[in-house]
Amino acid sequence: MLKPPLDHMAIAARVPHAGTMCLLDRAEHWDDGSILCHAVSHRDPANPLRRAGQLPAVAGVEYALQAMALHGALTGSGDSQPAGYLASLRGVVLAVARLDDQRADLRVSATAVAREARSFIYAFEVAAAGRVLLSGQAAVILPEAT
Repeated sequence: MLKPPLDHMAIAARVPHAGTMCLLDRAEHWDDGSILCHAVSHRDPANPLRRAGQLPAVAGVEYALQAMALHGALTGSGDSQPAGYLASLRGVVLAVARLDDQRADLRVSATAVAREARSFIYAFEVAAAGRVLLSGQAAVILPEAT
């Protein structure tokens, strides 16, 4: 069954990021193993990750982490995903220096490599106009429920 895309408000209700820190605009597709999102916030001069007026490519990791959190919420219990701790990044490749100079929307994809109750590993890719801008793998640990 085809699921309708999620807009920014629906995404913000499911990830532990609020206000301008919720960077994703749309979740286009997801299944048990992966998610595809789009973002336009890289072009916003008020993007909270900008430094000295520029958005460094490494900020794309945060876009990927938010896609991972959204995927966890959509394929888990349905509740919003709690804030987690980035445990490691591996094999990160930055093909560009900045994201804010990309005119096209960002295409943020994440594919689950391993998922446990309180930890997960995803491979991720951030692309624009058919070009991969950054890619890698991230491991996240969720805190114990209190």
